[in-house]
Amino acid sequence: MNSRTILAAVALLALAACGKRDALRPADGHSLPPKPATAAAQPDVDTLLTPPVETRPGRNDDVLRRSEERPDDRFNLPPPG
Repeated sequence: MNSRTILAAVALLALAACGKRDALRPADGHSLPPKPATAAAQPDVDTLLTPPVETRPGRNDDVLRRSEERPDDRFNLPPPG
């Protein structure tokens, strides 16, 4: 390996090691977004960072529940030619 590859690997490792480990909070001088009009209380940081269920709904349109042989389909024909 040449010195450029080693230097790049060291730089990437150093960059990956400098991640933030403290709890998230608003920057100094800033506050959380205003309380939504329909909310009972001001949501905290963890609530704001947790995605609602609607963002990743479960699949329920799969017709095969387990691995099984598909029934014959008389319309599954080979291409003409």
